[in-house]
Amino acid sequence: MTGAELWSTLAVMGPLVAALLSLGGGRRSIRLGLGLGSATALTSSLGLYLTVMDQGVVRHALGGWGRPLGIELHLDGLATLMVAMTAVVGSAVSLYAISYFGDAADPRVRQSPAGRGARFFAPLWLFLWSSLNGVFLSGDLFNLYVMLEILGLAAAAIVTLAVTGKATQAGMRYLLISLTGSMLFLLGVALLYLGYGTLSLEELASMEPSGPLAAWALAAMTAGLAAKTALFPLHAWLPPAHAGAPAPGSALLSALVVKASFYIIIRLWFYVYGLGVPGAETERALLIMGLLGAGAILWGSILALRQVSLKRLIAYSTVAQLGYLFVMFPLLPELGAPEIWNANAWNGGMVHALSHALAKAAMFLAAGSMSYAVADDAIDSISGVAHRLPMSFLAFGLGGLSLAGIPPSGGFAAKWLLLTAALESGQWVWAGLIAVGGLLTLAYVLMVARFALQVKESPEEFRNVPRRMEWAAMILAGLAVLLGLRAVEILELLAIGGIGPWR
Repeated sequence: MTGAELWSTLAVMGPLVAALLSLGGGRRSIRLGLGLGSATALTSSLGLYLTVMDQGVVRHALGGWGRPLGIELHLDGLATLMVAMTAVVGSAVSLYAISYFGDAADPRVRQSPAGRGARFFAPLWLFLWSSLNGVFLSGDLFNLYVMLEILGLAAAAIVTLAVTGKATQAGMRYLLISLTGSMLFLLGVALLYLGYGTLSLEELASMEPSGPLAAWALAAMTAGLAAKTALFPLHAWLPPAHAGAPAPGSALLSALVVKASFYIIIRLWFYVYGLGVPGAETERALLIMGLLGAGAILWGSILALRQVSLKRLIAYSTVAQLGYLFVMFPLLPELGAPEIWNANAWNGGMVHALSHALAKAAMFLAAGSMSYAVADDAIDSISGVAHRLPMSFLAFGLGGLSLAGIPPSGGFAAKWLLLTAALESGQWVWAGLIAVGGLLTLAYVLMVARFALQVKESPEEFRNVPRRMEWAAMILAGLAVLLGLRAVEILELLAIGGIGPWR
């Protein structure tokens, strides 16, 4: 077994084995599962990074069962970045969850609805972790479909762990949207196999799919994946699902789960179909995706400003921030040379995906700590919390400022690259949209800060928050800022494997 095979297998199987170990539901088994899952994920992501930096793009058939129907793994810079992102965010969330669900294994708590739900978080999250890495490393369409199904089922179950009527309703809605999206994706897979006789992404790319059949396949898959990504206007399921889940679950759903379907869109559009070389029809398709992203930025930000629930505000912020990933699309053709990609647009979109994961996870975890302290999720109920929980407040603020694009954060680096791409190509409307989106983000972050900094005349009793929970959020927020200072290394990694058609 080569190094690439070893690390990619560990990335998928490590969390899966850890999930099985955590099924007992006891305090020791939960900690063992989350600890082992984090250790294997961090180790495998480091191994994959070193392998890619040394060998470049690596492909292999799992178990020696190759094309046209075999399970293929594909490792390049983008896949490595996504696996590493999942490892870092997932490890911090696991650390947070150990204290957040700390009493779930107590016999008295286990009999309550909340206790019965909480003790299932670890195995569900670890199953989800395994499927996320499976998505990022898959090189064939059917394996992508299988991993998407596991991902959707585990994510919907995590939403319901709050064991409330609203959480159950939100989880069921999420499940229905996820299954519908998966069916559309499977329809596209079937059409491509009917037309080209293979499920290998690399082999499909070499055949340069075109014509009505290939177009309908891409349309079906894109529609299904856009629904899973909560791209405007298919976003209605996201705010109640993300707001209704427990705080660690909300962080995972917002930071990581929606990135899996977006990642597949990227693979299909720019690696299999080669839409980085636009003609008239392709330019229209890129523009449509950009307009949907613009709608997400504006609509999500406006609704975030109108929320009275802290977690729903952050959830609508997710809708808005996901829009930047699609605003990247119309910026990709290079000015005066449409057959060449604009590297600033591509790099800006991918850095935003990473910085958003770090910042949004930090915000959800910090918000969870603040709500944990006051036993309420209303924004006005956290009045004065900044003086009692300065580390959580700082983590929330740093995450929010990164999303707003304030230097020197990773969000600033991402938005600067996108702005540069827009200005270089003379697309002033997109530049204005990116700037306005940043201002709207700053507005709702400051709205929360205003309440948190207030001092009540008769402050209510605060529930003590374990330091582990505060540190988990602070680590992610610090990394979101540090990313802006070390973005060059990220761009070097993204360059491995190129950004054009996957060949």
